Amino acid sequence: MISLLNGESYRSGEELGERFGVSRTAVWKQLKKLDALGVELDAVRGRGYRLKRSVEILDGKRIVENLSREGRRRLSRLFVELEIDSTNTLLLSRFKQGAGHQEVCFAERQSASRGRRGRSFEVALGSGLTFSLGWRFECAAAALEGLSLAAGVAVADAFAEQNIDLMLKWPNDLLQRNAAGEVEKVGGILVELQGDAEGPCDVVIGIGLNLFGAPALPPGQGLPAGYVARQNSSLSRNALASSLIESIGAMLESFANNGFAPWQSRWNRLNALQGEKIVVYAGGSSYQAESGGVDEHGVLEVITDSGVQRLSGGEVTLRPIS
Repeated sequence: MISLLNGESYRSGEELGERFGVSRTAVWKQLKKLDALGVELDAVRGRGYRLKRSVEILDGKRIVENLSREGRRRLSRLFVELEIDSTNTLLLSRFKQGAGHQEVCFAERQSASRGRRGRSFEVALGSGLTFSLGWRFECAAAALEGLSLAAGVAVADAFAEQNIDLMLKWPNDLLQRNAAGEVEKVGGILVELQGDAEGPCDVVIGIGLNLFGAPALPPGQGLPAGYVARQNSSLSRNALASSLIESIGAMLESFANNGFAPWQSRWNRLNALQGEKIVVYAGGSSYQAESGGVDEHGVLEVITDSGVQRLSGGEVTLRPIS
């Protein structure tokens, strides 16, 4: 139905009913479902319905066709779901079934998405990208330090191909600077591992991105939300999906052999808080510091009055001092 409502023409309830062989009541229920998914409809009495904003639905065939030969080699299976509980959950379960490696799952909507510190991620249908990638590493879990940071660099590289500049915030935030010079959060990364501590480790990287709209964040959740189409309004979701699979897949293949070190300098160049005054929240306490860069293991150095502190993960949050 979405494809019929895209464009300039209005579609009447009668026309939609005839096209799908259902009653006008059934059409109305489907329109209400679209509204619940966050799709904004333009309804005019006597003319019908159309979308207020054209929506590009994800198409698995188009995504695969846009991949290079190497990109296709690194992709064993692609899922494109209209609605699912969680793309991370799906791929974690696939590993338990003996699959999961080099698999990717995109979802137009997630009913039980999750981010860092238990927060959910939700955008209107067609307004963002939510997806996960699965990869099996033969190494010990300790060798995967800095993986979420390398994933951030890979995402930024994919956006650079679309003429969009992103910045990174340790450990997993994707940021941009708006026209007013303000920093906004446009996405995040969640890495989940399962398996033996000494290896092999099954890894799922979940990523949520605001493309054409941003959810309203509750007060106290840090930076305001933004969306990347402010930099490129002609952005194609399917083309971006292909670029992300290419970039992140190549990173994962390299990371298995080389760890985070090859990505260190690029991450530090994209570090949005480099040299900035920040507040560090950790272990129920907080302190002020100056943000530095990360080392070859992805450990962040911050400078305090009492010396240099090294942050290596856990429930640590950084907030810039405005």
